[in-house]
Amino acid sequence: MCGIAGLWSPPGAPPPRAEEVRAMVAALHHRGPDGHGLRIDGPVGLGHARLSIIDLEGGAQPLANEDERIWVSFNGEIFNYPELRTELIAQGHRFRTASDTEVLVHLYEQHGDEFVERLNGQFAIALWDGVRRRLVLARDRVGIRPLFHAEVDGRFAFASEVKGLFALPGLARRLDASGLAATFSYWAPMGTGTVFEGVEQLPPGHLLVLDAAGRQQRCYWDWRFDAPRLRASDDELAERLHALMVDAVRLQLRADVPVGAYLSGGLDSSIITTLIARHTDTPLRSFSLTFDDAEFDESTHQQVLVRHLNTDHSSMRATRDAIAAAFPRTVWHAEVPLVRTAPTPMMLLADSVRAAGYKVVLTGEGADEAFGGYDLFKEAALRRFVARRPGSRWRAALLGRLYPYLSTSPAAARSLTQSYFGSGLEDVDEPGFAHAMRLATTRRVFQFFRPEWREKLLAWDPAEALAHVLPDGFAQWQPLERDQYVEAHTLMSGYLLAAQGDRMAMAASIEARFPFLDHRVIEFACRLPPRLKLRGLYEKVLLKRAFGRELPASITRRSKQPYRAPDSACFFEHGAARPWVAELLAPSSLDRAGLFEPAAVAKLVEKCRAGRAIGFGDNMAFVGILSTMLLQRQHIEGSAFPLSA
Repeated sequence: MCGIAGLWSPPGAPPPRAEEVRAMVAALHHRGPDGHGLRIDGPVGLGHARLSIIDLEGGAQPLANEDERIWVSFNGEIFNYPELRTELIAQGHRFRTASDTEVLVHLYEQHGDEFVERLNGQFAIALWDGVRRRLVLARDRVGIRPLFHAEVDGRFAFASEVKGLFALPGLARRLDASGLAATFSYWAPMGTGTVFEGVEQLPPGHLLVLDAAGRQQRCYWDWRFDAPRLRASDDELAERLHALMVDAVRLQLRADVPVGAYLSGGLDSSIITTLIARHTDTPLRSFSLTFDDAEFDESTHQQVLVRHLNTDHSSMRATRDAIAAAFPRTVWHAEVPLVRTAPTPMMLLADSVRAAGYKVVLTGEGADEAFGGYDLFKEAALRRFVARRPGSRWRAALLGRLYPYLSTSPAAARSLTQSYFGSGLEDVDEPGFAHAMRLATTRRVFQFFRPEWREKLLAWDPAEALAHVLPDGFAQWQPLERDQYVEAHTLMSGYLLAAQGDRMAMAASIEARFPFLDHRVIEFACRLPPRLKLRGLYEKVLLKRAFGRELPASITRRSKQPYRAPDSACFFEHGAARPWVAELLAPSSLDRAGLFEPAAVAKLVEKCRAGRAIGFGDNMAFVGILSTMLLQRQHIEGSAFPLSA
């Protein structure tokens, strides 16, 4: 796991200078504190910040093939590198190191741009072909590792994080209205967008080639639900899924350093930890988050697994004080406004993992998207049921089964239930139908922006933006499959794997790995009939069948409890806003930033201070405003205010 950065100069542009690339890499030091590397070759400069995981002595980057005509700077891991290495040696390639990185240059020699399709891993790759004078950028299939780029003074710059690009003085720092609108709709920018003007990201599963002829970008992999259904009994499919997950975990345990695992107490992380304990010889070291607030705390369920597996376990308590103190640092690393504080405890957990002497952890993310675990999928199924049978006597009972973990459930009040679940039922076939309720709640923050900004935000059409990322044949998929695709291409790739995933782990120089996002697992899941994912309001049907015998019954019987953390309540103490919060949201600060209406923000702050912000909308608006102001200070104005509070 590392950070990469570099420059490519087209004909007529000044070549990259070593000091420029070094400055970009220095901004990414937290991603790779174990060493820095640099290679300048005519029009290309490649930089690297290394976190040593595999071949600790010989894996320094940038790294070249035998004749040093192909160079690579690489962020991530290639889990099937031993198998690829054996295959390439048989084809005549000579290796100088034992690293997974060297596989990339030889695989490119052998297969050209199709090399990326042979990889099982999580990666962002920059490869320079000195013979053909072309730069190849690639990002892993689901977007675990980030890669941003921008045109700076007529040259193409790329980096693992935007702060690497901002190390170049020629890149202006301005917020992008479309990126903000997407973030306050789908929780993250979409497609190639970011929240910074002039900065783009390479989408998941894409390859970008730059040469004298220009740029060509293509998608090499995507979630597809139009492959033939798997034909086997439910028991046979459960066995196949079990074997596939065993292999995915086995591959992702490959490292030359100790590997740990996150244990939340839910089904997904319980499966990962159980597979490590029962099906590998890797010692199981697990790490958990706990909370003071009972609504968010899952420590009771975590302890069930700890006793069941006899794991070497430690937990980190995320108090409100700790969340508030670390939130500015969270935004610094996330480089995007946040609508929840949830990434912050994940960063604190990563800190504790690093303090325990670990660099790598396996996590359970991805199972909900692949196997139908989210409440959002249940909501959509229920709303579709209501649309078909508005007078059904089962309606009230079904509503009552949603959100058992919430102290204030949207299904608790009859009038709210009617408005929440009874609206938009004429749009059941729209691509974003399942996400309409989340989108409406998140977009409430628009009302706090100044009129000129609000106008720009409202000009961004979420339905049109979503239509641009949908594949051919999408409309013919089953409703749950459509919902899964949208979820994977919005909240998962843009938020869960980015702001809450890669960025929070790398803030502590920790590499997170995701066995459920092995592309073979996703492709298997995409070929399952929807009834093996969500049956009524019973989620992850096949997943529970595949692992039920190895897990405590209390784990498999639990309803999905999404990971959450206390939000606006963290930022007040003793009846007042914490000092740095009060300063950041003061009218003078808001006026200077020119984004939000001070009077409207003041009313929301008072509501939160008084403890009356009990709904998702108020909490998301408050956190969104606070994080945007931090983003403005830290990344637009270039102030360090404050990285810790």
